[in-house]
Parts: sequence; structure tokens; C-alpha cells
Amino acid sequence: MRALTWAAGVCGLAALTAVAAFAVRGSLAAFDRPLPITRPVIYEVPVGASLSRVAADLGRRGVLVEPQFWAWYARFRGAAAELRAGEYQLLPGLTPRGMLEKFLRGEVLLHAFTIVDGWRVADLLAALRRDPNVAITLPPRPRDLMARFGSPGESPEGQFLPETYEFPRGTRDVVLLRDAHRALRRALDQAWRSRDPALPLADERQLLILASIVEKESSLPEERREIAGLYLHRLSIGMRLQADPTVIYGLGDRYAGRLHALDLRADGPYNTYTRSGLPPTPIALPGVAAIDASAHPRKTDALYFVASGRPDGSHVFSATLAEQNAAVRRYLRRLRERQAGRSGGNR
Repeated sequence: MRALTWAAGVCGLAALTAVAAFAVRGSLAAFDRPLPITRPVIYEVPVGASLSRVAADLGRRGVLVEPQFWAWYARFRGAAAELRAGEYQLLPGLTPRGMLEKFLRGEVLLHAFTIVDGWRVADLLAALRRDPNVAITLPPRPRDLMARFGSPGESPEGQFLPETYEFPRGTRDVVLLRDAHRALRRALDQAWRSRDPALPLADERQLLILASIVEKESSLPEERREIAGLYLHRLSIGMRLQADPTVIYGLGDRYAGRLHALDLRADGPYNTYTRSGLPPTPIALPGVAAIDASAHPRKTDALYFVASGRPDGSHVFSATLAEQNAAVRRYLRRLRERQAGRSGGNR
């Protein structure tokens, strides 16, 4: 009788084991089926959150069907303490196993921040403060910003490369600026090393200043080298640059959208109508194209240029003042014709 009871117990245990094994196999199979989501889900693993908390939260949100088994499997793998905090994007088709691997590898969602060619540093700092994914640690007008990057006393103007930078949410503004400054140094160093041997500039700093002027003057990529060559031609013969963007930069908040004759006569460090040579600092954040054009300018005998008045934003380049005056007259004529056309269309 005891033998029969023992045999029945063994059979029962075997049956339970088989049922458990079947259940586990079923759960493991579900582990490789897509999550029950039909659209992207943004989920944040909090700093210091336990595996059980994350699993339960994903279950409440309908992302996991079997949150307890998911947590058990992670513990079985020895990964309970290895989930990396951060913001993750869960796309349709992702499996519970794939989601766990994503959390373990720290494949966080990356946001993008674009520094626009020709921005001033003030524009850059304002844009950073508007970005909800950036952790703001700097005041609106930080003093001696470059001291944070190893260059105390240096003007921050021009020191950050216009580019699109990817970063996880919560990245500090200083970290993004450090990346942009390092990118600028790399681009500037490369351009300086490969520069035209006849370039009449003393160092990388002067190259950056010239590039910032070229950036503000050029709207067409094909004109950048021509504009750089023109300004270098002026410098080489001792002619003042007479660059409107430098005057505008010097005016700062006083600039109301239009330069006046009085502005051009008012002396100041950035007024290249009244002072010879380059201004003391860059006047904007030049992009790689403007830096490269300034390091490899086009040889030209042109000393003047003016807007052509055409819709493409092109310029007319002239070697003599007489040619320049004729180009200015043509520009003014086109301007009057456009204005007359608009007035006629509004009648």
C-alpha cells in the first residue's frame, strides 16, 4: 500500500513538473513575441529603480503581459541590478527579451539639438534654455564661459561648431557646449593644417574671425571662397574690410534691422569702416564650410561686392569702384522694379 502511495506521489510530482515546464516554455515563447503596443512608447527607467518596480510599471502601462515572469527571467540572467536608467523608445515589434537587452545596454533615446550656422553665442544660449530636454545649469549671460573649457578670458563668440548634436534627455548645457567646442577645435585645426600656404593670416584665431565674417556675408555656398578671397585681398593691400556684419555685431541690441550712415562713421572695435584689419573676435558661429572657404580662398582681384538683386541671393563682384557703382545702380533699379511690381499687385 505504501508502495502504491509513493508511486502515486511520484507520478503527481512528475505531472506537476511537466505542467510547470510547459508553463515556463510557454512564457519563454511569449518572451520572444512582440510587445502588445501599436505605436512608439517612451518609457523612462528611473535612477535607482528596482527590477520589480520597473516590471510592475510596464505591466500597469500595458507594455508587458507577464511582468512577474519578465522580472524573474532578468533575475535568472543575473541582470537585476544592471538596468541602466534613462529614457527609452519602445517601438512596435520589440519583444520583451529585446526590451530587456535594450535596458541592459543602455540604448537610451537620443534627442537632437542643432546649432545654426551664423548664430551668435547669445542665440545659442537662448536656444539651449528653450530646449526641454537639456538640463540648464548656466545663467542666461554666463561670465567667462570659456574658463569652463580651459580658455579663461577668451571670448566665447565663434567657439562652438554649428552642427546637430544627439544627446540623452537631461544632458547638461555645459556638456553640449563642451562637445560643440571640441568639434570646433577639430574643424579649425584641420582647416589650418591644410590651409593655402599663401594665406596671409597669422594663426587659427584670425582664420576663425575671418570665417565668421564670411559666414554672415554669404548666402550661397559657391560664393564663400570668393568672399573670403575678396576680404583677404583687401587685407593684403591695407584696405579696410568695410564689412557691414561687423558693424552690426558691434551695435548689439542697438541694431534695429537697418544700418545708417551714422553707424558706419561711429568708431568702435568692430567698425571695420573706421578701423583697419580684422575685428578683435569672431562675430558669429561659422560652420565648417565657411571655415574651409576661409582657409582655401579663391584668388581674386575683386575688392567690392553688392547684392545682385536676383531672387537667388547672389552678389556681383567688382575689381574697381566704377564697376561697383554700376553694380549698385543695377541693384537699386531691380529693387525699385520689385517694389513697383508689388505695389501694382496690391491695387
